[in-house]
Amino acid sequence: MSRPGFVLEVDERTPALLVHQGEGFRLERLPLGSRVIYPPESLPGLTDLDRRIHQALTNPLGSEPLPALLKPGMRLTIVFDDLSLPLPPMRTPDIRQRIIEHVLELAAAAGVDDVALIAANALHRRMTPAELKRTVGERVFRSFFPNQLVNHDAEDRAQLVEVGTTRHGEAVEINRRAAESDLIVYVNITLTAMNGGPKSVSVGLASYRSLKHHHNVHTLRHSKSFNDPPNSAMHHSYHRMAGVLDEHLKIFQIETTLNNDTFPAQVDFLNKREWEWSLKDQAAYLAVKRGNDLLPPRRRRQLWHRTAAPYGVTSVTAGAPAEVHDVTLRQVLRQQLTEVAGPADVGVFGLPYICPYNVNSIMNPILVMSLGLGYFFNLYRNQPIVRPGGVAIFYHPVRNEFHPVHHPSYIDFFEEVLAETTDPAAIEAKYEEQFATDPWYVHLYRNSYAYHGVHPLYMWYWGAHAMEHLGDVIFVGGDRKTTSVMGFRSASTLDDALEIARDRVGRSPSITYLHAPPMTMADVR
Repeated sequence: MSRPGFVLEVDERTPALLVHQGEGFRLERLPLGSRVIYPPESLPGLTDLDRRIHQALTNPLGSEPLPALLKPGMRLTIVFDDLSLPLPPMRTPDIRQRIIEHVLELAAAAGVDDVALIAANALHRRMTPAELKRTVGERVFRSFFPNQLVNHDAEDRAQLVEVGTTRHGEAVEINRRAAESDLIVYVNITLTAMNGGPKSVSVGLASYRSLKHHHNVHTLRHSKSFNDPPNSAMHHSYHRMAGVLDEHLKIFQIETTLNNDTFPAQVDFLNKREWEWSLKDQAAYLAVKRGNDLLPPRRRRQLWHRTAAPYGVTSVTAGAPAEVHDVTLRQVLRQQLTEVAGPADVGVFGLPYICPYNVNSIMNPILVMSLGLGYFFNLYRNQPIVRPGGVAIFYHPVRNEFHPVHHPSYIDFFEEVLAETTDPAAIEAKYEEQFATDPWYVHLYRNSYAYHGVHPLYMWYWGAHAMEHLGDVIFVGGDRKTTSVMGFRSASTLDDALEIARDRVGRSPSITYLHAPPMTMADVR
C-alpha cells in the first residue's frame, strides 16, 4: 500500500532540500516554518502488462470490444501522443508501442488492410524518423513509415476537414484522414490531469483555426488551474469540441497512466525524500553533482536528454473516451495529489531541464517562463499554493539560448515582441495573426522540425493566469538581462530573492515549496 502525499514543516532537524535548477540541482535550506509538498510514494507498476492491455481492449468501458469494431474493408486510423509526453521519455519499449502492436495484431486478424498511424503533434514540431521509431518500435516503424506513419500537419489545408461547430461557435477542424476513418483508435499517456480525454483528438489533430478557440489569453486567464478540469475554461472548450466529434466519429480511446519512478538507478536519490537518503544516496548525490557541475551546459543537456525514466504503468483503460478518462484521472490524482492547508505568501519551485517543448532540444527563456508560470504554477486544485499578490520564486539559469531549428519564431518573439510589451493581451491583439500566418514559419513547421510560428505566443499566454495572480516573479540563478527582458527579476540566492520580495510579502513570509519532480499536485484547501 502506497503512502499518501506528505507536507513537511521545516524545523532544525530538517535536512537540506534538493531543488532542481535546469540541467543541475542543489541542496537548499529553507527558512524555519516553511512547508514542503511531497507527492505520494510511487505506486507499483502493473505486472504482466501485455495481459492487462489485452483485457482493456477486449473488456472496454462504454464500448463494444475492439475486436468487434474491426471489420474487413474498413479504414482504421491509430493516433498517438507525440514526444511531448511523458517527461522524461520512458524506457523502451514505450507503452504506446506495446499498445499499438496489440491493436495492429487485432486489426490484421480481422482483415483490416487500410491502416494509418498519425502522431498527434498539433502545432508542435514534427517528430524525426528516429523519434517516431523510438515511440512506436522498430517493427511498426519498418512496416508503416513513411507513407502510413506520419506526423499530423496542421497547415495542410487539403488534409484538414471541419467536422462541425460547437454551440459557442468554435470550429472543430481536424486531420482529414482521421475524420474520414471508420474508427479512430487513440493511444494516450496521461501524465497530468490536464492531459488526455477530450483534449486528445480535438487538440492533437487540430488546425490553428480550431486551436485558437481555447489557446487564447481570455480562456487561459479563466482556466484557474489547467489540472483542475471542472474549473478550467480551456477544458470546457475541449469538452464542447469532443461533443461535436462524438456526434460524427467513432473514437476508441486507450489511456495509460504512469507512476513516479522518474529517474533511473544512477540518480535514484532524485526520486526520494531527503531524510530517506541512505549513505549510498548521499555519496551518489555528491558524485553526480560534482561531475555534473564540471561539464559545460551543452554537454549536461545532452546527458540529461539521453536519460530515460523507468516508469511503471499503473493503469491501461480503453473504450468510450469520457468513461475512460474518468478512470484515468482518478489514477493520476492517486499518484500525485497532496492535500495542503491554504496558500502561502511565497511559492518556491525548482524547474528541471525538460518541458513538453524541448525534448531533445534547448530550454529557451520563453519555455522556462511557460514551464514555471504555466505548468508548475498550475500544479494545483482549488487554489494556487501562492496567495493572490504573493511571490513565486523559481530556480533556473534562464540562459539566452535557443534551438535555431526547433524554435525559430521563438527567437523573433523574444527579441522583437518582448522588447515592446510583455502583456499577453496586447501581444495577442497585435502579433498573433502575424506569427500564425507568416509563410516562412509555416514552411519551417511543415518541412523542417520547427514549432509552429504562433507557438511562442501560446507559451506566453500559458502564463497569463499566473502573471495576473502574482505580485512578483523571481528566478534564483537566472540570467539578469534575460529575465529582465521578460519582465521578471533575478537573484543569486534564496536569501536575496526573499529580500527582493519583502516589499510584497514582508520580512517573515509564509513559504511553500512544491517538491517536484517527481510529479506533485497540490490540493490547496
